[in-house]
Amino acid sequence: MPTASEKKQASKSSLFTRFLSAVEKAGNKLPHPITLFFLFSVAIVLISALCSLLGVSATGEMIDPATMELTEQTVTATSLLSREGVVYMLTSAVKNFTDFAPLGVVLVTMLGVGCAEGSGYLTAALKKLVSVTPRRWITPMLVFLGVLSNVASDIGYVVLVPVGALIFMAYGRHPLAGLAAAFAGVSGGYSANLIIGAVDPLMAGISTEAARLVDKTYTVYATDNWFFLMVSTLVIVVAGTLVTDKIVEPRLGRFEAAEPDGEIRSELTAEQKRGLRAVSLTLLVLVIGLIAAAAPASSPLRNPQTGSLTNGAPLIDGLIPLITLLFFIPSVIYGRIAGTFRGEKEVCRQLEKNMAAMGSYIALVFIAAQFISYFNYSRLGTILAIKGADFLQSTGVSGPVLMVLFILLTSLLNLVMGSASAKWTILAPVFVPMFMMLGYSPALTQVAYRIGDSCTNLISPLMSYFAMVVVFAKKYDKNAGIGTLISTMLPYSLVFLVVWSLLLVVWMLAGLPLGPGAGIRIA
Repeated sequence: MPTASEKKQASKSSLFTRFLSAVEKAGNKLPHPITLFFLFSVAIVLISALCSLLGVSATGEMIDPATMELTEQTVTATSLLSREGVVYMLTSAVKNFTDFAPLGVVLVTMLGVGCAEGSGYLTAALKKLVSVTPRRWITPMLVFLGVLSNVASDIGYVVLVPVGALIFMAYGRHPLAGLAAAFAGVSGGYSANLIIGAVDPLMAGISTEAARLVDKTYTVYATDNWFFLMVSTLVIVVAGTLVTDKIVEPRLGRFEAAEPDGEIRSELTAEQKRGLRAVSLTLLVLVIGLIAAAAPASSPLRNPQTGSLTNGAPLIDGLIPLITLLFFIPSVIYGRIAGTFRGEKEVCRQLEKNMAAMGSYIALVFIAAQFISYFNYSRLGTILAIKGADFLQSTGVSGPVLMVLFILLTSLLNLVMGSASAKWTILAPVFVPMFMMLGYSPALTQVAYRIGDSCTNLISPLMSYFAMVVVFAKKYDKNAGIGTLISTMLPYSLVFLVVWSLLLVVWMLAGLPLGPGAGIRIA
């Protein structure tokens, strides 16, 4: 017999599950994502015209990301129904589509990943993984790899998210739960990591300019949040694992097509084993070659001005084609040995299949790119950010409560303004000096912002890769839509927001350093 406590817990769980089901049902009753983004675009056109007619505007000090200079700017809503707006919509439609950052990343990467799947290399590698990895470690491994993938630009979205679904299916688990776990690590854990990534110096540069409004000599370093972000990695992995195993996967139920004793569980053939050995050797040679090419100070893979292998380095800027090659070359070798690729014509046909499979994504991206572009053109997101900053400034609260309110404000703004750096150029000149006046370091303000900015990535349609993840989900559930993805990712978003905020509160109360030489309060 279940105890009273167990019954109460089951009731709470059931209530939350019903809430998520309601979110999914309501979301999936919406039109097809392509139609929905078209309607969003029309709505932005009309709202921008109304706000422009009413003279909606906001004034605030903002940092110009190009010059890193602070200027006071008045931002006024821009109508898309004005002469200039209509010209913009007509002349920028193609550019909006081709310049949509995830489009090229996804298509180029899928050339390699698709070959890995078509050649049988990915299936064989998953068989090997299943044979050596305990089932209980799969979820934390996926979330952890998702967090670490942020160092490698956006590669986690286009590689780890779809592979996460395949890994779960290989274990007879629901692939959407694997997709969700990987997405939670990549996107929800965007501001956690064990090492310094490309985003850290970018954020630090903006924070430095904001801090110098108060202290002309103050500098925020890329390592100023390092200690906190390392501990955050552990917190996100634990929280992401618990949400996946205790909430998301039980709610999804059994995936009928998952056959734990099917092909993925079968023994590797002699050809497959030989192919995997050859691929392992090939990957080793490729990685050693890449390291050797990047090692010299004069390497063309380094930043020509600073010699760095991270900031502005061709190694990072060219990471997508490099990752594609690291999938493509081993896949061709494996396919040749295993007999799935008998010649170059079959490889070319596989490349064609890879692109054909992305047709629905390409169609969706065209409309989604217009919506995001229209929203940016209208300046409505910027106005909301400035108004939100003014509101928080007027509350008069301080201490951990103030930081939690700042996290909440950032998380809400993230739903309507996708770019992390764009929001920070607006918010940093307001909150960094304001909190410095209260004795709090810019490093603390920056880390609070990063928490809020990460947690709602998972449920924001304005997040660049959101549409892509919807397409991946449809592979395992043809009825999946925006409602399916939001209801699946909402538990992660809420739990991450709570536990990450609590971590920061505990950190503040304990007075721990956020990074090397970076404390909670100004020294």
